[in-house]
Amino acid sequence: QVRLVESGGGLVQAGGSLRLSCAASERTFNSYTMGWFRQAPGKEREFVAAISRYDDTYYADSVRGRFTISRDNAKDTKTTVYLQMNSLKSEDTAVYYCAAKYYDGSYFSRTAYAYWGQGTQVTVSS
Repeated sequence: QVRLVESGGGLVQAGGSLRLSCAASERTFNSYTMGWFRQAPGKEREFVAAISRYDDTYYADSVRGRFTISRDNAKDTKTTVYLQMNSLKSEDTAVYYCAAKYYDGSYFSRTAYAYWGQGTQVTVSS
């Protein structure tokens, strides 16, 4: 069964940092686009960042310059994707979801991603 497992969420003060991780259960994801989305209470799930299988990166305007997405794609290991979040703001508070898709393009679209993790809570206190 394909699984994406997020970790690293928690409570942090405004201006602080957190690093989220997403571990994939299969090496197949080494060639997938991996993304991060978030959902705040009462709001729709929104795009945060993505990294293609070519290691091109994409960011939402609200996080560009503060968040960095990266992936560990070592040849003989399964993919782990990271989201380094710096200068956190209260408006970054949300459940963060890892997602994966095979085809190129549509990096910003939630509906383009076929695989999803269970989410990890990030709470930024002001």
